[in-house]
Amino acid sequence: MKTYLIVALIIVAAFSKVSAQQPNNLQGFHAPVTPSKQQRHRPPPPISQRAVVDGVIPRAVRGGNPLQVLNPRAPAKYGTSQEAVSYDPEDSTKWRGIKLFEIRF
Repeated sequence: MKTYLIVALIIVAAFSKVSAQQPNNLQGFHAPVTPSKQQRHRPPPPISQRAVVDGVIPRAVRGGNPLQVLNPRAPAKYGTSQEAVSYDPEDSTKWRGIKLFEIRF
């Protein structure tokens, strides 16, 4: 039993010497303060490469007055109902649903 105690004290003493010899800048977990090259601000892509977001909700937000999207007699600047409806590919006279969000590439 005494041998285990002596071995344990030697191990603890060895680890305490190693931790005491480490410089102060290596202790703890801290991220560097300077920004890396990958964190720099990238310019936005050209307009031709941006995805066009359309649909009922983005159009309502861009239009300024979201209630005008529901108004059947709204001015033409708020768009038509034909722009917000998706049609059945087999029968172009039947509508399938309302496009809440539409992303075109």
